[in-house]
Amino acid sequence: MLKKLISVSLAGVLAVGLAACSSEESTKANGDANYPERGITLVAPSGAGGGGGAVYMAEYATKEVDNDYMMLVKSPPILINNNKAEGNSPYGYKDTTPLAQLTRDYGAIVVKADSKFQTLTDVLDAIKKDATGVTLAGGSAPGSMDHLVGILPAFEYGIDPKSVKYVSYDGGGEAVAALLGGNADVITTDASTIAEYVKSGDVRVLAVSSPERLEGELSEVPTFMEEGIDAEFTIWRGIFGPKNMTDGAKEYWSTKLEEMSASDEWKKELERNGWQSEYKNSEDFEAYLKTQEEVIVELLTALDMQK
Repeated sequence: MLKKLISVSLAGVLAVGLAACSSEESTKANGDANYPERGITLVAPSGAGGGGGAVYMAEYATKEVDNDYMMLVKSPPILINNNKAEGNSPYGYKDTTPLAQLTRDYGAIVVKADSKFQTLTDVLDAIKKDATGVTLAGGSAPGSMDHLVGILPAFEYGIDPKSVKYVSYDGGGEAVAALLGGNADVITTDASTIAEYVKSGDVRVLAVSSPERLEGELSEVPTFMEEGIDAEFTIWRGIFGPKNMTDGAKEYWSTKLEEMSASDEWKKELERNGWQSEYKNSEDFEAYLKTQEEVIVELLTALDMQK
């Protein structure tokens, strides 16, 4: 599953990047010579069907609430799962200590290379004409990230998002396979993971949810805004500590993560994995999560899927 691999590999890259930073300098920076005294566990939870790690989130928010040695890699599902009715998680970002945002990615609206759809508006017009005639697929469950990114343009285009025919698959790789196999007309997935299929000529990307055009293989792809859709959606990834993280541990990781985000090792890993850097410190990240939650609640409400 592509999304699971992204989260897990981010955890691995973090381990490399953090090791490259100076532990001695960071310890001196926060004045706590005792932390850390042992190894840190960094968890990147994921689940079948793109469940976003809701099961582990419950464990983290209850059993690890005071554990300064247990950290979490999360993305928008921490907001989505906490605000949707079906499969709802009672735990969200407020049950953690947001430490830093590290990367950003964007959604991509994708069709097979020989698809009749040439633009995003072609797809939206077809859905508006006959919603049952267009199958949208993604690698996450209804109400989850791929679904929300996919229905966002429809919502802004004046289409009832509940009318959009959405089929979920067990991860981004299976969604791509469904598209190539003719079982879906359009899929939505991460822009960073679809580039290899674009390069091979198997698919075309109609639009991306970024505020500006991306670089590399997708540099010629228009944004939602260029297609007349006044919307964007960022797939951020960040690091969280437990809710009751001590001040010393929080200061330590704030220093370490900021150092890592500026390191050459981290920049090389970002390039190698096709990720874009976007560092936000703890305070800015928490404020950003609040605004992102408002956007997600609006979409879930339009789908009648909010809790």
